[in-house]
Amino acid sequence: MIDINKKYRTRDGHEVRIYATDGYGPYSVHGAVEPKTGVWILESWTTNGKTSCEVDGSSDLVEAKPRIKRKCFMNIHKDDGLISWGHKTKEQADQNSGPARIACVEIEIDCEEGEGL
Repeated sequence: MIDINKKYRTRDGHEVRIYATDGYGPYSVHGAVEPKTGVWILESWTTNGKTSCEVDGSSDLVEAKPRIKRKCFMNIHKDDGLISWGHKTKEQADQNSGPARIACVEIEIDCEEGEGL
């Protein structure tokens, strides 16, 4: 069931604004889709987020979870394959490295909350 207090996007990734979830008829969820042209297009969906416009379901609603964006530095050690936990700065990684370190790699993480769980 679509909740007006949650954020949604279309299955193919377009931003969505939900205006109402109590409209009349089978397509009772009303809102708009921004197809990356800067012009918002009116749309309606069922209470389960299905649209009548697309046969392939690309305009169906999916909940847009917050994105997690982080940078960290990880030490990689020789032979044993050990990789340390992420450090906020290279200086912290340097301070927590051992003599077997062969690399310090900057990692960028950009994922949706809950991804991989």
